[in-house]
Amino acid sequence: MKKSYLAGALSALVLSLATSAAMAGPIERACNRADKGNRAVCGCIQQVADMTLRGSDQRRAAKLMKDPDLAHEVWISKRGADDAFWERYKSFGQQAEAYCAR
Repeated sequence: MKKSYLAGALSALVLSLATSAAMAGPIERACNRADKGNRAVCGCIQQVADMTLRGSDQRRAAKLMKDPDLAHEVWISKRGADDAFWERYKSFGQQAEAYCAR
């Protein structure tokens, strides 16, 4: 009886961890890959992204986190769509810094 209770509790824990990992957004996943030691901050940054960026912007921002050269290309781009994204991305970064640096 005790073993089945322990097995059930362990299964629930594993399922809970797997579910939360699967529910992590693109920013949180990219952040966790870049900074293995600070999952709470990465979760906070994802919360700000959810409040300030569309899904497509979040996926694009996650790519920039992985590839600084791509970030530079977007920053210096003369395309209007890139300029608009960069402004949203900058605003997100400022808000994330203010909200998550507590």
